[in-house]
Amino acid sequence: MKKLFYLGVIGIILYEIAKVYFIMPMPGSQRMNSIDAAYFLHNWRWELRILFWALIIAGSFSVFGGKRKWIPAIFLLLVVGLIYATNYEMAADTMFYQPNAVLMNDSAANKVGLERIVIGTEVNGEAKAYPIQFIGYHHQVRDTLGGQPIMVTYCTVCRTGRVFEPTVNHKPEFFRLVGMDHFNAMFEDEATGSWWRQANGEAIAGPLKGEMLPELPSTQTSLAQWLKLHPNTKVMQPDPVYQAKYDSMSRYESGKGRSELTKTDTTAWKDKSWVVGVQVKGKSKAFDWQRLKKERVVNDEVGAVPVVLVIAADNQSFFAFEKGENNQKFLVKNDTILAGTATYNLLGKRIAGTGLDLQRINAYQEFWHSWRTFHPDTQKY
Repeated sequence: MKKLFYLGVIGIILYEIAKVYFIMPMPGSQRMNSIDAAYFLHNWRWELRILFWALIIAGSFSVFGGKRKWIPAIFLLLVVGLIYATNYEMAADTMFYQPNAVLMNDSAANKVGLERIVIGTEVNGEAKAYPIQFIGYHHQVRDTLGGQPIMVTYCTVCRTGRVFEPTVNHKPEFFRLVGMDHFNAMFEDEATGSWWRQANGEAIAGPLKGEMLPELPSTQTSLAQWLKLHPNTKVMQPDPVYQAKYDSMSRYESGKGRSELTKTDTTAWKDKSWVVGVQVKGKSKAFDWQRLKKERVVNDEVGAVPVVLVIAADNQSFFAFEKGENNQKFLVKNDTILAGTATYNLLGKRIAGTGLDLQRINAYQEFWHSWRTFHPDTQKY
């Protein structure tokens, strides 16, 4: 019977460690294709725990009936401590909390520095900006824009943001941060328990595996640039409860953070090098960030689609467009896009000349290791 006690102790220890190891950034864990094993352990957590604790209880009468009762007592304390650590101290949704309220101000009352980088989005004529310094800690922020719910997400380990409609099976849904897969944040929906990848909104485990969250247009810019383009925008303000967390991310945007997970490689095409990724009609291409800053504007193709990628004078804000019928060489001067006799602002809106507005496409700043992982067939510019 003593063997049952120690078998249960070993079982619960290995289970709790494995459950966290597969979905948190631990040595080697994020380079494994282990999501199915992780989801199995999560889905069967109560059955496995009941089994191991039944073994512990069955054997406890024997081990605590001997002379050295302190030995099994130490093992039980170890188990209890490990359970607390893995389910509270190391659980993603208890490390990164949602804001108590999404505080929004207009430009006149805004207290966020204009140099800060934001993920901006516009729905039905209403625009809002979400500073990376804030959403990088929260990982997701739920809000309403243009009369519909939105979910603004950011993964600091991948260095990329996305905005989704938080709907599953055409119904509004709630999500919690459950961990990460291949260094990318992963969310679990409340209704089905499926796990969703932040980098592309794909369900990668659970009943809805293979489904995609609807994605909304978004732009990464400096707050100053966003305000120029959207003067009536609202800007997310800091939640005072999490000010210390925001302060710890003050160097993140510049790439000068000290964390091994989020620091930046300064040379091109290294794991932590910055790229701008563009995806059009199932094809994708990555553009080196440093080269983009030197060239200012890139005329290229993604698959068979002619595109133009532009970086603003602030060296922070970037925009991508399909060229459409205006397949000329585009230039940029003083944050104005030039194409033949036509000129456009950075939103692709025609300022002068003839023709239609440019069709914007989502472009994402991202670590190279992340973009190539989730776009394995990507081309490099």
